[in-house]
Amino acid sequence: MNINKYPEIQPKQKIIKKIYIFIMLFIVGRAIEAAAKVDKTVKDIFNGLPDDFIFYLGVNPGGPYMVVGKEKDGTVRYLGWKLYGKKISLAMRIKNVESAIKVFTFQESTALAYNYDRFIVEGDLPRALAIVRVLDIVEVYLLPKIIARLAVKRYPHWSEMSPVIKYTGRIRIYVKSFTTGLVRVILQNL
Repeated sequence: MNINKYPEIQPKQKIIKKIYIFIMLFIVGRAIEAAAKVDKTVKDIFNGLPDDFIFYLGVNPGGPYMVVGKEKDGTVRYLGWKLYGKKISLAMRIKNVESAIKVFTFQESTALAYNYDRFIVEGDLPRALAIVRVLDIVEVYLLPKIIARLAVKRYPHWSEMSPVIKYTGRIRIYVKSFTTGLVRVILQNL
């Protein structure tokens, strides 16, 4: 039997799904940067993390990635989608594209995806849980209530986040995400 007669079959690339995940990670990364300026809870969570703390959320194998870091002066920045040249403190990877699609199409919450062992975390677990809390808060700001209820473990009661604060924060996060610093991020990653 000739092995060369039967070449190895390579799996298809899921290009459309990867593009969707890339766009979602880009939006969430920019929203984390904006939420750290707008929301007191997100700001407090990042204040509890050390300076020069950099984490990424990505999809195995081979990306896409979202890299976010806290600078020495305490500001939180979305650093783009390239991992190279950065000292990563916390790595959070979703095991495959299909699991990432479940998370980013809001079929599963982030906490439920952790429960189903869809994530790989390299780094300090309490810091990873703090980042998951940040992701939940950002999703509450970005998404309408009917979708956000699916995306987060526990949707905040109105006494925790009043509608006025939520909607003004939502507008401020959207504006900051798509205006200030957008060109900086794109130019740094090209």
